[in-house]
Amino acid sequence: MNCHHGIALRKPCRARRARRTHAGARDKASKLLGVALDFTAVDFETANGFIGSACSVGLVKVRSGKIVETEQWLMQPPAGFDHFDPRNVSIHHITPDMVSAAPRVTDKIPQLLEFIGSDVLVAHNSSFDSGVIRAASEAGEVAVPEIAHLCTVKLSRKAYDLPSYSLPFVAEEAGHPIENHHEALADAEACAWAMIDMSLRSAQPSVLETADHYGVRLSLTQAWQPGDELSRATRDAQGWLAAGNPLPPQDAFSNWPQEGPNPKPSENADPSHPLFGQIMVFTGNLSMPRPKAKELAAEHGAQTASRVTRATTALVVGDGFVPEDLATGRLTNKAKHVLRLREKGQRVSIISEGEFMQMVGGFGLTA
Repeated sequence: MNCHHGIALRKPCRARRARRTHAGARDKASKLLGVALDFTAVDFETANGFIGSACSVGLVKVRSGKIVETEQWLMQPPAGFDHFDPRNVSIHHITPDMVSAAPRVTDKIPQLLEFIGSDVLVAHNSSFDSGVIRAASEAGEVAVPEIAHLCTVKLSRKAYDLPSYSLPFVAEEAGHPIENHHEALADAEACAWAMIDMSLRSAQPSVLETADHYGVRLSLTQAWQPGDELSRATRDAQGWLAAGNPLPPQDAFSNWPQEGPNPKPSENADPSHPLFGQIMVFTGNLSMPRPKAKELAAEHGAQTASRVTRATTALVVGDGFVPEDLATGRLTNKAKHVLRLREKGQRVSIISEGEFMQMVGGFGLTA
């Protein structure tokens, strides 16, 4: 959210808003203190690189640590943003024909918000899923209230020691493996079980107390109504469309990637974001120049580096890598180095490009 008081006041205004945002999220969830584990887990699948292009959603309501209600819908993405990119279809297998008779996501937002109610929204990279709601609302000019959310990627990094914190690895550790990864309800249920497991391991009775136990902050996606400033994701998507481009941009793989500089982490980054505080290295070909990827990481509070060291906490792998490749050995030398460091006790995770792009809200695959 940008403030409108002139360039000279831009940074202080953002800093004040960041503090208010965290305080607001805690206030919204504070009623859960000492109360049974109640929350709503959510997972979206998107049609293209615009974060608001939701084509499927899974919703799971948890009361007293037990799943009591679920919903799953197919939806048409917002009008004008309903291009289905082949890369996304290859992940979730949802095609335009499958949603042709379904309502627009913008028509389902009121029902979705009613399902969530006053719950904290829990998701695996919750900034993405709450961002889907916000961006879809903007695209359809539908008002949306503020949403308090908690990220199970961030929680699982504190609760578990895994080579990858992608949802299949986290779900396996929580004792509820995913049978149909990228099927929205299956992923939402896996996220819910992970939240329940991490709460049990911490012996904490509520979402907020579990988050506090692991030192993870809740976040708050600001309310929006027509006439308010658009999010960066929506502005970027509108810019691509206005330029006559499909979504997402079809960047060709470049030659051997150039490292470029390692920018300083943004002072205005959200501390609750899963990339915040990470020491991050990139390897392999990405669908964008590596310097651009580093800029996106730095915007979200990560410190990038050009080689793997004992300080490294996360490695982003290109070349079409998916977390399942950890079981087959299809890894770059940097990734193999990371696995050797893990064998020596260093906590460092391996992230696919799709996961990274979802985390930074850029054009790319869903994770």
